[in-house]
Amino acid sequence: MSTLNVGFIGLGNVGGQLAGNLLRHGVRLTVRDLDPERVAALVVAGASAAASPRELAERVDVVITCLPSPAASAAVLEAPDGVLAGLSAGKIWLEMSTTDAAEARRLAARVEALGATAMDCPVSGGCHRAATGNISIFAGGSRAAFERVLPVLAVLGQRILHTGPVGSASVLKVITNYLCTVHLAALAEALTVAKVAGLDLNMAYEGIRISSGNSFVHETESQVILNGSRDINFTMDLVIKDVGLFDALARERHVPLELSPLVLGIFRDGARRYGPREHSPNIIRRLEEACGVRVLGEGFPAQMVDDEPKVPGYEVRPRTAGST
Repeated sequence: MSTLNVGFIGLGNVGGQLAGNLLRHGVRLTVRDLDPERVAALVVAGASAAASPRELAERVDVVITCLPSPAASAAVLEAPDGVLAGLSAGKIWLEMSTTDAAEARRLAARVEALGATAMDCPVSGGCHRAATGNISIFAGGSRAAFERVLPVLAVLGQRILHTGPVGSASVLKVITNYLCTVHLAALAEALTVAKVAGLDLNMAYEGIRISSGNSFVHETESQVILNGSRDINFTMDLVIKDVGLFDALARERHVPLELSPLVLGIFRDGARRYGPREHSPNIIRRLEEACGVRVLGEGFPAQMVDDEPKVPGYEVRPRTAGST
């Protein structure tokens, strides 16, 4: 395992799981979060706590941020006691938040002006895969930086894709989150139609799973929908933020989107009805209420658990001409 000393800022649903993986693999870890209980839980497990982002950056080789918005990342880096105040030549900043590519590049330039290295490294696959270290990671930055931090990324995730320069990983991440949201909205409609058409929903789930209609989202989020918990550890405000980033990216480049504005409108309506912190799969409630039904199955889990064994993370390489 890498001998790099790692600092982790942002111990939420995903960040807390990622930080825990580092500890379980013997990484020297320093943590920081606004919630003292989250910090305390990792300190008990063997981490050190930092009093400020600046102190954390001063003490470690690699600073990881995993925060809920671009504004939160900017605040953590640029505050008087922020990460930038503690960075120096040779250190690395990994932005693992889902963020705006232009903002990732702006902050990366400030990091690199100090002689440090910056990469954007968002993750994809859900909290249950973050917990086991089987989540996928997109990594944007120089090849040299990628190879230096690959041992750390291989603990945090399983499939790791070097996407190109800083910002490219953030672009790809908002694209994949957009696709996830489209699948979720479509599944809400499909499962509701199955219910009102009189199909057994356990059978319908399996039919979708073994067919051309299947997706990763169906195999995960449909299960918590049919359980009734609707708990995938992701909320409507985060969906709106992520799809909004995708929508803005497309509009800046004059792509005449049709689905994205519709999906964004669906989730904005859901947030107005049920609150911005409502679980995102409960977007199906809009249809349940309209049809006077409950879309439920039997024997589905309240939360997803990843039962795939952890294997060492590895780099996924894109196809090239002549490859098979």
